[in-house]
Amino acid sequence: MIIPIILAVVLITVDQITKYIALTRLKPVGNVTFIKGFMDFTFVENRGAAFGILNGKTWLLLIIAVIICVVLIAAMKKMPDTKEYKWLKWTLMLIVAGAVGNIIDRLVRGYVVDFFEFTFMTWPVFNMADIYVVVGTILMAILVLFVIKDDDNNKEDKNAE
Repeated sequence: MIIPIILAVVLITVDQITKYIALTRLKPVGNVTFIKGFMDFTFVENRGAAFGILNGKTWLLLIIAVIICVVLIAAMKKMPDTKEYKWLKWTLMLIVAGAVGNIIDRLVRGYVVDFFEFTFMTWPVFNMADIYVVVGTILMAILVLFVIKDDDNNKEDKNAE
């Protein structure tokens, strides 16, 4: 469990460093084109969740994020140490790292610093912590749906033989 915790600390640090850079260098100018027609760096003070939902509900978002982190960490502690579940722990730690990165923003600033903007489509501006949550969730879904086998199914398969 120590290695996923170290990973989470590193990821949270990267998230906070990139947000600091956005605050100090991007906020004064607002927007910088990175790849014309594809991606810009655009400073946004996000006071809600994705797509602007729960705008201004900072305390509710904080409580939800903390509950999610506690549940995920408790689940990780109860997971067996098999290869499949070790991968699942890593994906859950990605989600926790992302949640904690945004929790820090809400506690310190009252808003989340977002700065990546796809310009080729309409999509909310996002940050590194958001990437961790999305990637972790996608990987978790893949593991749960296609990799981790239910113990009951394994027992039935062995009994059928």
